[in-house]
Amino acid sequence: MTGERGRPRPFRSGASLLALGLAGLALAGCVNTPRPTPDTRLPAAYEAPAGSAQADLDHWWTSFNDPRLTDLIETALDKAPDARTAAARLEEARAVRKGLVRQIWIPGTPLTGSASKTHTEILDSSGAAGFTQGGDSENYAANFDVSWELDLFGRKRAGMSVVDNDFAAARFAYEGARASLAANVAQSYFEARGLAVQLDDARQTERINASLRDFATRKADAGLIATSEADRAEADLADTQARVANLEAQLGAARRSLLILVGRGVDPLASLPVEAQLDLAPAAPATIPGELLGRRPDVREAQARLASASGNLKLNELALLPTFNITPGAGLTKSVQPSFPFAGGGGGQTSTTSSAWTIGANVSIPVLNIPALLADIDAQDARTQQAAIAYEKAVQTAYGEAENAMLQLAADQRRVALLTAGVARAERAYQANRKGYGLGLIDLTTTLQAEQSWRLSRAVLTSARTDALLHAVQTYKALGGGWSPDSVVAQGAAPTQVSSK
Repeated sequence: MTGERGRPRPFRSGASLLALGLAGLALAGCVNTPRPTPDTRLPAAYEAPAGSAQADLDHWWTSFNDPRLTDLIETALDKAPDARTAAARLEEARAVRKGLVRQIWIPGTPLTGSASKTHTEILDSSGAAGFTQGGDSENYAANFDVSWELDLFGRKRAGMSVVDNDFAAARFAYEGARASLAANVAQSYFEARGLAVQLDDARQTERINASLRDFATRKADAGLIATSEADRAEADLADTQARVANLEAQLGAARRSLLILVGRGVDPLASLPVEAQLDLAPAAPATIPGELLGRRPDVREAQARLASASGNLKLNELALLPTFNITPGAGLTKSVQPSFPFAGGGGGQTSTTSSAWTIGANVSIPVLNIPALLADIDAQDARTQQAAIAYEKAVQTAYGEAENAMLQLAADQRRVALLTAGVARAERAYQANRKGYGLGLIDLTTTLQAEQSWRLSRAVLTSARTDALLHAVQTYKALGGGWSPDSVVAQGAAPTQVSSK
């Protein structure tokens, strides 16, 4: 009875495996984790301001009609360290994707081979004479065994979806880095031009103060005014000269930083002239708020990462199912052995070559791993929830940044218009006071107050124009400008949603 009990029972074992497989299928069918649904609704307060204009968001910098700005941005996108780093990261992601695709679809089974040579020397023969002989024997073998998983439940397709979405996220990160670089170059350029305007104003103030100092000195020498007024004019001139020196240093530092940003850090400052001029910022571009979901690379990246997380959750659920593999194989062996001597003759060698092929199948059922697999599903579900929250935040941030940038740009444009009119009036008042001072009709204090009012209004206008240009750049960036979404879709980097069924 003991022997009977110890005998293998193939039929019952096969039935047990089938039962376990059906149990795994039933368990996997019960485990279907609900996927999160991100809230991507558009805030009701989002409105494009009046006066919006059509613009090329892909190359928004052309809207400023500044050839030097266009040249700087195109140079940066080609040579800047940030652009080259982003390109290297994208190439890394592309190489990783290629390797993962091979792992999913092509078995990584190596072709193995072996060779050996054995030398046998007879030191003592006590057996039948003539039937024992030493010599060299050689053995060669080559084997090629493959294990190929049958994609019965879509595990490979789900894996490919994860790989594609991971690469899509990397591509959107690359586009986002380049878009940010273009915006940073434009902002640095306009900040440098703002400093150049301030420096030009300071030099003009220096010239005016020097003229006022000369007037005051001559009048003091003639006894027409107190010498204290001449000393005050000299002090104002010294303050202006100090401001000129400070602005020259700031402008030089801004130009050097801009050269480094665009990848021309070794070029001399003279290679980057900056005009003392601030043009009016372009009107806010007309765009549909819903387009942000497709235009913002950070939103697209968050969407791809959510799809990847959902795909990984699907893979963890599929891990509960049995794995079916076919295992074909082929082998070739060759053996060269010393032969026994035949009667009346000497020994020799015999060579034997054989080949064999096999084909089989196996099934793997994760019976004892089910608790660990269920824990993995729970952990990945939490990661998917985090990815969904990150996607929601990216969408809300995009809407908020776009709305705030357009509102701020519209306010800046109104502010610039008002300040421009104020500067014109302050300049007329100063010119009238200066003329009166030269004729002796107005004292120095009144003239200096008129000049200070004019220069202060000019400084405020310069700051407002600079802010308007910077906010225009922020608006284009917030609306997803600086890249072409169509080119990414054409190259197959668009994320794909993974079904939960």
